[in-house]
Amino acid sequence: MRRGRRCWLKALALALGMAVTGMPLGPAQAVENVTVFAAASLKNALDAINAEWQNESGGQVTASYAASSALAKQIEQGAPADVFISADLAWMDYLVDKKLIKTDTRSNLLGNRLVLVSAEPDSGTVDIKPGFDLAALIGDGRLAIGAVDSVPAGKYGKAALEKLGIWPAVEQKVAGAQSVRAALLLVSRGEAPYGIVYQTDAVADPGVKVVGTFPEDSHPPIIYPIAITADSKSADAVAYVEFVKSAKAAAFFEAQGFTVLK
Repeated sequence: MRRGRRCWLKALALALGMAVTGMPLGPAQAVENVTVFAAASLKNALDAINAEWQNESGGQVTASYAASSALAKQIEQGAPADVFISADLAWMDYLVDKKLIKTDTRSNLLGNRLVLVSAEPDSGTVDIKPGFDLAALIGDGRLAIGAVDSVPAGKYGKAALEKLGIWPAVEQKVAGAQSVRAALLLVSRGEAPYGIVYQTDAVADPGVKVVGTFPEDSHPPIIYPIAITADSKSADAVAYVEFVKSAKAAAFFEAQGFTVLK
């Protein structure tokens, strides 16, 4: 009788599982969580991709967005991330050097452009070329940009201004921000008349307009690498990364202005 009762209870549990999920309960259906640390500029596109992944896979994604430098440091200090998507190669290389990345999972995912933005609707276009008078354009205001010593967008921006020969004229006018999205917010709120951000950030904020695009040869190529961390325990991390690299995900990235690297 006891054996019969156990069998009956097991059958009941199985039936309830199928009624709720449409599938038998078991280890193969266990919900896995993937924790993603991603550059702040990826938020809009990646939020949409993560929602699509969750709908299709039944898995869960937890995304944390910040400057690549801050995220890399958090991973170094033991933060439980499964996937890292950096806005530049340097911070991915940093974690590789620390042996905190599964190097065989690393690939270059996206490209981007660097632009000058303003929140003033009547701002004219700016011809960004060697020696252009950005200091006069800014006037008594500030130039919003990611921290030039750590935030990738800030490093790209400083490199471009140096290449164009105008960094000395604007260095004292720079308002460094903790991420590219924080720099964008300074412009959108009117706290800085101009800012240097990624093209994709300008697309994401209707409160700003692009007034000029930096020549691609004025700064190092903007490349976003993706990889699984060495300490990842998620069984779904590999499948998640493959989804982010898929044609379906590419459509979300391209809608935000990213270049998908093949």
